[in-house]
Amino acid sequence: MAQTDTVTRILDTAEVLFAERGFAETSLRNITSKAKVNLAAVNYHFGSKKSLIQAVFARYLDPFSERFHAALDSVEQEYAGHKVPLEVLLETMARTVLEVPAERNSLRTFMRLLGLAYTQGQGHMRRYIREHYGTVFSRFADLLKLATPELPDNERFWRLHFMLGSVIFTFSGLDALRDIEEAEYGHHTSVRELIQHMRPVVVAAMAAPLPAAIEQSDMVTQAAS
Repeated sequence: MAQTDTVTRILDTAEVLFAERGFAETSLRNITSKAKVNLAAVNYHFGSKKSLIQAVFARYLDPFSERFHAALDSVEQEYAGHKVPLEVLLETMARTVLEVPAERNSLRTFMRLLGLAYTQGQGHMRRYIREHYGTVFSRFADLLKLATPELPDNERFWRLHFMLGSVIFTFSGLDALRDIEEAEYGHHTSVRELIQHMRPVVVAAMAAPLPAAIEQSDMVTQAAS
């Protein structure tokens, strides 16, 4: 078996098992058994389970990062130094996510993995994303800040993660949600249609007025300073 075939088989298997069972619950022996390779092959190509997890993410995040940089270049050129509207930024991100080829598995699988990276104490994964892909996410965050100048930084942080949580929940449970929709309403929504449904919701959430208590607290802080 060629080395590239072995690596691909390991990554394909790890991706599915991690998404189904979680990182902690999936052992290297689970992966080698299902992938029909020996443990030495995993150690040779990846060195550790931690490195294997990172390699699984890189298959999605490498093309996403490259495409997202290009998409932001295009948006910034279009608005020529002016503020990029919030809805344009969010649409650009959504479109880029859909453009990343899902040759191995689905967007649903990646969203499950992304959710697990935040909920299963995978601190190394968050550091890895920050170190390897922080530039493009920081660039997006800076444009988002310009588009929502009325939001305090910590409020923008939380709203961005409220949005991310909604997206992860929706896509990681997409099959079940679509089954419910078809059973209850006789309709099947495509992923692209779902993005269109989601866009006004997340834009409204990001652009919503500050809660009165937070707004009043900011006014007190500004007066004191």
